[in-house]
Amino acid sequence: MKFVVPSTTLLKQLSAINGVIASNPVVPILENFLCEIQHGTLKITASDLQTTIMTELDVDAQESGSIAVPAKILIETLRNLPEQPVTFTIDEASYNIEIHSENGHYRLSGENATDFPKVPAVEDGNTIEVPADVLAHAVSNTLFATSADELRPAMTGVYVNLNGQGSTFVATDGHRLVRYRRTDVSGGEGKSSIIVPRKALNLLKTVLPSENTTVSMRYNASNAFFQFSGTSGSNVQMVCRLIDERYPDYENVIPQDNENQMVINRQDFLSSLKRIAIYANKTTHQVRLKLDGNKLHISAEDLDFSNEANETLGCDHQGEDLEIGFNARFLIEMLNNIESEEVTFKFSQPNRAGLIVPNESAENEEVLMLVMPVMLSNYV
Repeated sequence: MKFVVPSTTLLKQLSAINGVIASNPVVPILENFLCEIQHGTLKITASDLQTTIMTELDVDAQESGSIAVPAKILIETLRNLPEQPVTFTIDEASYNIEIHSENGHYRLSGENATDFPKVPAVEDGNTIEVPADVLAHAVSNTLFATSADELRPAMTGVYVNLNGQGSTFVATDGHRLVRYRRTDVSGGEGKSSIIVPRKALNLLKTVLPSENTTVSMRYNASNAFFQFSGTSGSNVQMVCRLIDERYPDYENVIPQDNENQMVINRQDFLSSLKRIAIYANKTTHQVRLKLDGNKLHISAEDLDFSNEANETLGCDHQGEDLEIGFNARFLIEMLNNIESEEVTFKFSQPNRAGLIVPNESAENEEVLMLVMPVMLSNYV
């Protein structure tokens, strides 16, 4: 089997899907890319058993065949080659692979393609069409709030609820929560919900094209299948195993009576938090917010090192004066994921969750972020 392909074109496709390959996979053959050629099209597959990504590109080939190629050595070779056509010659009997460039010749050992795990099929599932930019926005707005705690597997993914009125994407780690709603993406007549793992969505975010294209999403009780046209006209497909767990009843966590509200410039508040957080305790990252009329006093201290800092910002405040503590890292991350010029903070009590809502949002979009408070010493 022999084929010719531009080095940078191949490297771009391989780099996009390389993230799925685990550093120490359970099955050794998963350290390889599965390369299959049929009718002049090269299909490359990478998998970690939980998530599988496939990409296709046109190559100059007269024959069909398949081989498993070591991922790390192939990517490092291409990364250090200038833009040029490279020729792959594969002996399917011995699994030897030869790569010829303009000035070099490289030989490596592949593996039998039939040992590579089969890609699970998504049968009898629901199908929806989602614009790539909408899906990317939904993933970016929620992914950062997922949990890394494997003991609570449901929280390690993003909960997606689809019905006739629209779609809701939810992520939480127990300390913060993001609810992202779209009215222009619906699941048709029926109602269904799935939990998509964090790693799969991270990979999806990296391979989604920036140009406007449509993603076909098909899912059943166990797997989700995404398909779209990637960069350079390549066809990209991703299959991931869903998290089979019950998602927490997140709606009950969102406080309803929030009479204390503050409107503030997002960038000013974000910049102030970044400065104040430098002086916060390195374990709790606690910052103190004190609302006094239309003034917001932000402060932090680290008693172990006698560090402290405070700043005052103007805001539009409605309600009683309030003092509340938060983890600065959570506030910074949430404000970084909001594009609105101004945000509204909603509070009820110093020991209840605070809500963050952008004042401006895109059409058909609704964003709500929740962050749990940190108990201040004077409340104990």
